[in-house]
Amino acid sequence: MANLKKNIKDEQTIVNLLSKMPKSVAESFNEEQLTHLFTILSSRSWAKHSIDLRGTFKIPLYQRRFYYVFLAGKNFRKLSRQEQNLSLISKAIMFTILLIFCTLVGLLVVYLIKSALGINLIPNFSFGIWGWFKGLWV
Repeated sequence: MANLKKNIKDEQTIVNLLSKMPKSVAESFNEEQLTHLFTILSSRSWAKHSIDLRGTFKIPLYQRRFYYVFLAGKNFRKLSRQEQNLSLISKAIMFTILLIFCTLVGLLVVYLIKSALGINLIPNFSFGIWGWFKGLWV
């Protein structure tokens, strides 16, 4: 009867892991150790990020290596009460800034239309925006 049990060293996760090691170290693992490594590495749900930048670097003339990790992605954790409050406050601030910006742009458009039509609400007074706009575009 054929052996249906797959060799742990044929698993792609283990192949990738062992390929990043010196050959003497990679060959020192036994089947049981590799099986446990495979179990841990294949169940890393926390390792799935939209942006996952990891690496190492060495500063010249300094004998130590350093590593960096930059992860970004959707947060699936349940937010604490303080994080929920901070999120609501930041959303309110962003909405307020957007509302103010849209209002100012709308007022500018209405003012330019009013000036283009020659409507004067206050005689002999101008903000100078129409003259600037006309000089810039017309």
